[in-house]
Amino acid sequence: MTGWITIAGLGPGNDALVTPEVTETLAQATDIIGYIPYVARIAPRAGLNLHPTDNRVELDRALHALQLAAQGARVVVVSSGDPGVFAMASAVFEAVEAHPEFTETDIRVLPGITAMLAAAAAAGAPLGHDFCAINLSDNLKPWEVIEHRLRMAARGDFAMAFYNPRSKSRPHGFEKTLEVLREECGPDRLITFARAVSKPEQKLVTVTLADATPEMADMQTVVIVGNSATRFVGRYVYTPRSAS
Repeated sequence: MTGWITIAGLGPGNDALVTPEVTETLAQATDIIGYIPYVARIAPRAGLNLHPTDNRVELDRALHALQLAAQGARVVVVSSGDPGVFAMASAVFEAVEAHPEFTETDIRVLPGITAMLAAAAAAGAPLGHDFCAINLSDNLKPWEVIEHRLRMAARGDFAMAFYNPRSKSRPHGFEKTLEVLREECGPDRLITFARAVSKPEQKLVTVTLADATPEMADMQTVVIVGNSATRFVGRYVYTPRSAS
């Protein structure tokens, strides 16, 4: 038997935003692997094995997928949003690099709508010009690296989208982030907090950096900071493409 692995993005939360290609592939799978709440989004059915795991075992999860595929299983590794954006695609290829016996495994990556893009669409068009995405978690990189990238992005006048801004285990990191942004961008820059984007409980709040507080963000929040030209038009936030 010849197995395969597909690393698929489930989108930001609303099932309507899962691509048809991902839906078709899920229907072909024998095994689903992923973080507990993402696997919970997959409906059980006969012949389908669900393998939910904790969020801090990405490489173990990836190796498990490779081992199952080597045994002939059709494995879908699920991520929220897009699997290539701070998610499982990189972890699977890192596992392949560490275990070269799996180099010839049939692996596909199926894109999904990221939380960042869903949040930007809900707000208007704050990422309409050059932008970058930064993961604010210091679990896999030190704060010094995060701060350096924040300052360089701000000095380059990029709009910025932040993933994993604030958690119970690291409540002070986002406070530091806001301090850096105020130093580099000034108090008047617009910042959007998009929580539970695309879900029924979605909430969007846009304020200036002067009025932003750490408590406005949690792990269900995507934060978008505009560039120097980002502004309101009516109730929408947008960054013009002609911005310099």
